[in-house]
Amino acid sequence: MSAIGINDLIIRIKNAYLAEKERIEAPFSKMRVEVLKKLKELGYISDVKEEEIRKGVKKIIIDLKYTDNKPAVVDIKLYSKAGRRWYIKAKEINVVKGNTGYLIISTSKGIMTNYEAKEKNLGGELLFEIY
Repeated sequence: MSAIGINDLIIRIKNAYLAEKERIEAPFSKMRVEVLKKLKELGYISDVKEEEIRKGVKKIIIDLKYTDNKPAVVDIKLYSKAGRRWYIKAKEINVVKGNTGYLIISTSKGIMTNYEAKEKNLGGELLFEIY
């Protein structure tokens, strides 16, 4: 799975929050599920489930999170794109919005936040910033 598939997923989430939807669906991939589990862990979505449409074909169901009718996600900035991959070294990793957000990085050890990657001294492909 490339950044393109992740970008599609993130744009779906951002648009769903703007439209004040409770739940959305996305095509299944292991990397998408990994990213969504990280977003759930960080408190940006409330739940993620896999559902089999027919034998061998799955989809992902994402429950969005609101607090006092305000979306958990304020904004998302995409970095890696189809024509331009964005790689970052461990020493280049910084904080996001005064520690109120996260960078999501695809490393050799899986999907990590900027804090996890920095702690493990890992760089990787910078997918997006969320706050």
